[in-house]
Amino acid sequence: MCLSTVYKNEKTPEAVVMKNVMALECREGMVILTDLMERTMAVEGTLDYANLVEGYVIVKTAE
Repeated sequence: MCLSTVYKNEKTPEAVVMKNVMALECREGMVILTDLMERTMAVEGTLDYANLVEGYVIVKTAE
């Protein structure tokens, strides 16, 4: 099973949005994240980069 950590704009500890993300969906300017416990979170932005081998995703948001 591949789980990822989602970061906002850059891969730094301060930018973590959600850990153990199992699914994401891009819809209407939002990235909808779902974690292993099926909790969801919506982040305004777009998918910037996903590295599923290393288990991280970066969501680009307006600053």
